[in-house]
Amino acid sequence: MSDPRFTMPPGHSHDPRGAHDGSGARRAGSELRRFLGGSPATVFVKLVFLSLLVGAGMAMVGITPRALYFHAYDTVRALAELGFSTFHDAGAWLVAGAVVVVPLWLLSRLLSGGR
Repeated sequence: MSDPRFTMPPGHSHDPRGAHDGSGARRAGSELRRFLGGSPATVFVKLVFLSLLVGAGMAMVGITPRALYFHAYDTVRALAELGFSTFHDAGAWLVAGAVVVVPLWLLSRLLSGGR
């Protein structure tokens, strides 16, 4: 694009979000702030406060981190067992159906061989 209409004047940033300073170097803090959603100190204070509130609520209900972990583990294991048993059942249905369907298909192909 050598057309002068598409070039930026000297000294202007090429990034519309302003992530470059005047020298064209990227500001390292802006990437971190964008990822975290604010300054690191502010995000840290918010996370500590929310963790205290959630922890207090869990303690009032009687939920411990250990119980929460084991409940999540048991749920994942039960879902996996359900999935595997479904595949086992589907495999059994496939074999049972094939025992009937394949011989009937083969017989129909043999009998219609002249057509």
